[in-house]
Amino acid sequence: MAIRSVAETGSTNADVIALAAAGAAEGFWLRADRQTGGRGRQGRQWESPSGNLYASTLVRLRPTDPPAPTLGLMAAVALEETLAVFLGEGRATIKWPNDLLIDGAKLSGILLERSGYAVVIGFGVNLAHYPQGLERPATSLSAQGVAIEPQPFLEVLAEMVERWVRRWRDEGLPPVRERWLAHAHAKGSALNVRQSDGSMIEGLFDGLDHSGALILRLADGSRHVMHTGDVFLI
Repeated sequence: MAIRSVAETGSTNADVIALAAAGAAEGFWLRADRQTGGRGRQGRQWESPSGNLYASTLVRLRPTDPPAPTLGLMAAVALEETLAVFLGEGRATIKWPNDLLIDGAKLSGILLERSGYAVVIGFGVNLAHYPQGLERPATSLSAQGVAIEPQPFLEVLAEMVERWVRRWRDEGLPPVRERWLAHAHAKGSALNVRQSDGSMIEGLFDGLDHSGALILRLADGSRHVMHTGDVFLI
C-alpha cells in the first residue's frame, strides 16, 4: 500500500487510471488537496474545496475474483467502518449502492471506473465542508462535531479497504453483503429510484439479492430487482 499526495489535480480517478496503464500496483492511492474536474456518478460535477478527502485507489482484477461491480459494495463497507472509527459505531448508514449518510444527509460519494483489468475506486468524503442547495441534504464530519484532516483519515480508510479487498477476494460477496445490510437504512424504507431512462419507480427497500442488486417491494406486492439507478430516501 502506497499513498501519494498532491496539491491539485483534475481528477484523482483519471490520474490513477493513467497510472494503472503505466504499471501502478494494486493498493496504490492518490490523494489531492483539490480537484478541478472531480466527478460523481452519471458525470455529475463533484465540488472539491480544500479540507475534504479526494482520493482514489487501484484494484487489479484476477480471474477468480467476484464480479467487479460488487467492489462498489465493498468500498461502501470499508468507508462505513472508517467512519465508525471517528464517529462511533452506527452513526453512518449506507444507501444503495455506496452512499454514506448521517441522519439522511449525504456525507460521501464513491465512483468506480474500469479500464481492462484495472478498477479505480474514487472516494469523496465531506470532512470539513459540504455543498448547499442540492436536491438532497448533505453534511460533513465537521458539522457532526468531528475535526479530522484528510491524510490521517485516508490512512485509516486505506487499511480498511485493504482488509475488505482481501475478504472480498478470499471469501466472496457474502461477508460484504452481510456488513452492508447490517449498516444500511432499515428494511421497509420508502425509496424513489431514478432509472437510467429518467423515469421514477417507487417502492420499499427489501434488501439485496445474491449479486448485490437492490430489491424493491412494489405497491402490488411484487419484487423488482434493480442493478442500476439513483436512489432517494422518501
